[in-house]
Amino acid sequence: MSDRDPQPVERQLPTEEARDLLALVRDIAQREIAPKAAEEEDAGHFPREIFTLLSESGLLGLPYDSEYGGGDQPYEVYLQVLEELAAARLTVGLGVSVHTLASYALATYGTKQQQVEHLPAMLGGGLLGAYCLSEPSSGSDAASLRTKAVRDGDSWVIDGTKAWITHGGIADFYTVMARTGEDGPRGITAFLVPGDAPGLSGAAPEKKMGMKGSPTAQVHFDGVRVPDDRRIGEEGQGFSIALAALDSGRLGIAACAIGLAQAALDEAVRYATQRRQFGRAVADFQGLRFMLADMATQIEAGRALYLAAARLRDAGRPFAKQAAMAKLHCTDAAMKVTTDAVQILGGYGYTADFPAERYMREAKVLQIVEGTNQIQRMVIARHLAGPEGR
Repeated sequence: MSDRDPQPVERQLPTEEARDLLALVRDIAQREIAPKAAEEEDAGHFPREIFTLLSESGLLGLPYDSEYGGGDQPYEVYLQVLEELAAARLTVGLGVSVHTLASYALATYGTKQQQVEHLPAMLGGGLLGAYCLSEPSSGSDAASLRTKAVRDGDSWVIDGTKAWITHGGIADFYTVMARTGEDGPRGITAFLVPGDAPGLSGAAPEKKMGMKGSPTAQVHFDGVRVPDDRRIGEEGQGFSIALAALDSGRLGIAACAIGLAQAALDEAVRYATQRRQFGRAVADFQGLRFMLADMATQIEAGRALYLAAARLRDAGRPFAKQAAMAKLHCTDAAMKVTTDAVQILGGYGYTADFPAERYMREAKVLQIVEGTNQIQRMVIARHLAGPEGR
């Protein structure tokens, strides 16, 4: 083993409890997640048993209130947990982020009765969630969604199709945005739909470039009846709830991207310090050393950016612009770092015998999910220059 093998990330954590929490996460990641990641991703296996373990360990509801089974952790800590999980396996890190996103609406906008009834099972009872906003014809233009919810007595009947749903077809609950009124954002309402509701079904998972172990599928709603007491927030409030959730969710994607990039850098450093050519380690060649330095700098900058946004959120201050910046920078950095890792490994980097090629394939989706990076640039520009076409 080289004496220059990568070391664990040095983290600035606010409490001793947070340090213990990160130690637990690293132990689970190294012992239970990373050893099986390559084999299970190649086989397209979704590690539901890992999510059960994470739930039992109190890691599926970290940023939420302990009164309902959450962990009472600030986003500053929660996101660093995501980073560690994503470094071990992106399917797990992103899955926890999506579950947290799916729980956000009820945890933030639900009534006290709804929270008492549903949140304990969602946050610590072994359930797994999915977030349903996108549709086949409304991705970036989410306000044009067509899935409808029609009131019938004290219930709603939902019909339509959602697309690109992480955990689609296997989730225990779905946070669903459906049209209950006029066209546009003001006619959308949020609902909490159980995964076993009659009329709800998942299509065959998409065949993807990467993250093959994480099912992404359309979800069909064919006359799905939902009681009004599963409506979250007021009628017509769903789109604002969805956007608020995405501001926080984008920080989750940013943290996952940095975790993936860190894993790629660690692999590149490990290889470069052990591989010898022309009588010395390839890490001794200046061109490659500069690549490693640039990779590390992009990762540290991304980590600082997402943590700065998280601290704004934790302080109750506006953070939407910074969340968009973090999502944009961190996912672009992950794409660049993973591509460079493949280059550093040379021919070996292009083979499935090493994880670099998997990291590169997985990084691409992070530039797309929860608002493409083009959308992030639009969000940032609006904060700087105001809405378009004024």
